[in-house]
Amino acid sequence: MSSSAVIEILFLAGVAAFIAFRLYSVLGRRTGNEQTPFDPINQRERLDARRTQASEDKVIPLPRPARDVPRAPVVDSIEAKLPPGSALAIGITQLRQVDRSFSPDGFLSGAKVAHELIVRAYADGDRRALKPLLSDDVYRGFDDAIGARERAGSKVEFSFVGLKQATLEEVSLRDRIAEITVKFVSELISATRDAAGAVIEGAAGAVRDVTDVWIFARDPRSADPNWKLVATAAH
Repeated sequence: MSSSAVIEILFLAGVAAFIAFRLYSVLGRRTGNEQTPFDPINQRERLDARRTQASEDKVIPLPRPARDVPRAPVVDSIEAKLPPGSALAIGITQLRQVDRSFSPDGFLSGAKVAHELIVRAYADGDRRALKPLLSDDVYRGFDDAIGARERAGSKVEFSFVGLKQATLEEVSLRDRIAEITVKFVSELISATRDAAGAVIEGAAGAVRDVTDVWIFARDPRSADPNWKLVATAAH
């Protein structure tokens, strides 16, 4: 081997030793600022922890619901106007013991609608509309009267002007059947004409007050929530 080749090898060896020394001086010693080696499992756990913390920081606490506060009776409700211990108040209490959903105000609202439907259907001779609203006995009475008009060729001129008053008169339980009596005062225009066109009942074009006392009934144990008209009286 020539002297020049030996010198070149020694030179390269010295350079390599110098580089190794520099690498050791930088990488081989701990300064306290070096980073922890990457660990994919721990890294995932740290990311999940940061996400959880961020989510918790963004949570807006909802206000806690207030405790149930007893509701004061509505001033305009039927029950609020009843004298304590009155027959009607006692009847409502007894009915509610077997039908907790019963509401005197809700019932009366429905009774007003039923009253207008029934008087209109009777005047029109609409048996289909009457059938689900009446008990069997009452329906037979209405059906007979409508049939008599039809056989005589009579026609009814009818207009429901409005309901002036509807009041609960009595609430009771009879043989486990709930019965409620309602008095209606309505304004009607009603006249019945015979086959020749002559007025035989009522007054054509005249508004008159009509007072009806009706009794509605239903079985509180039944799944059917509908009340039916079981008795009528006119005054």
